[in-house]
Amino acid sequence: MSERTLSRFLLLPELNLTKIETVGRAGAHYHVDKVSEFEVCPKCACKSTSVYDRRKIRVKDEPIRGKYLLLIITKRRFWCKCCLKPFTEPVPGISKGGRVTQRFKRSLCWAAETFSDLTKVQKAYRCSTRIVYKTFYEVLERKSKARAHSFPKSIGIDEHSLRKPKFRATEYTTIIVDHNHKAVFELVDGRSRSDLVAALSHIRGAENVKNVTIDMSPTYRSFCRNFFPNAKVIADRFHVQRLFSKLLNKERLKIFGDKRRLKVRSILLRKGKSLDSSVRRALHKYLKDYPTLLEIYLLKERFIGFYNIKGQFRAQKAFKSIVDDMAKSANSKILELRRLLINWRKEILAYFENRLSNGRVEGFNRKAKLVQRKAFGYSSFKNYRLRVLNECRGKALRGSPTMK
Repeated sequence: MSERTLSRFLLLPELNLTKIETVGRAGAHYHVDKVSEFEVCPKCACKSTSVYDRRKIRVKDEPIRGKYLLLIITKRRFWCKCCLKPFTEPVPGISKGGRVTQRFKRSLCWAAETFSDLTKVQKAYRCSTRIVYKTFYEVLERKSKARAHSFPKSIGIDEHSLRKPKFRATEYTTIIVDHNHKAVFELVDGRSRSDLVAALSHIRGAENVKNVTIDMSPTYRSFCRNFFPNAKVIADRFHVQRLFSKLLNKERLKIFGDKRRLKVRSILLRKGKSLDSSVRRALHKYLKDYPTLLEIYLLKERFIGFYNIKGQFRAQKAFKSIVDDMAKSANSKILELRRLLINWRKEILAYFENRLSNGRVEGFNRKAKLVQRKAFGYSSFKNYRLRVLNECRGKALRGSPTMK
């Protein structure tokens, strides 16, 4: 391979290869220098052809076929006749004062995402833990800033635990998902209203948000009503249905105790339509001896069918019918649940306009948990946020691959 071809292969076209020094089987040292007729002073932008002196720097480059590559660059110092001060010539692909190339940083970032642990990255790239962390999160920070944009039309909000200290309260993180691009939009440290306002106030376009899906959290509902003035708040259908499942399970525990292997437990929590007709008949016959359990079970089945209704007007009539029937119950728990449903009536019925749910948000919550497990937890929320945003950025927001 000729020197010119090899120089192009290194992707540093302004450098001239002068010498190759092999270092055992581990790698090689490439001695290079920059060839240019003149350089421009960074202070006054005047051309300079007067070489002041030369000095050598050692810059680590991306490994080639598992072997490390070190560039020993002879850099010239020019004398500027305008400002009467010396300056060092810049090298494309190497930041000022940097000891690694930009290509090395991109490659290291790819390895940190691909390898199972950072110890293998350190061995492959022959660098310290500090360089791996600093370079990786520096690249992620730059990528997150490049993807910064205003709020989308439809978002989903939910929380998940970040840390569970031994003698302190659990620390939570709020995840905001972009339904339009199917990606995580932002992560907030905390789940209180003040935390959300402080973290999201700098983002533009809050008035453009039309739909917000949430679980049945009064904090999130209050925040969305004030922060997104033009948005319709939608209660997630799974969390609404789970209210009946929880009540059903509590009643079952009163009767049968905590017998998890009891077959009736799994049958009660399943959809009635998914059961065989014989199992359905046997279940109804069995529940006749437990009228309270039967009442809650029938309400649960009615609310499952409620979400299959098409049309806003039909859904309003069905919701009113269910709530009116619940008012006739003598069970205090059912009446308490009725009051909660009436309180969330507007958010529950908003689902039938565009049928958005928090299913995608729960999926990204699961992926965020996998990011935590892979790293055995995060002590820095900043690093955790950058990692999740990078892992869950979605196809539409990926842009060019890391290795480009």
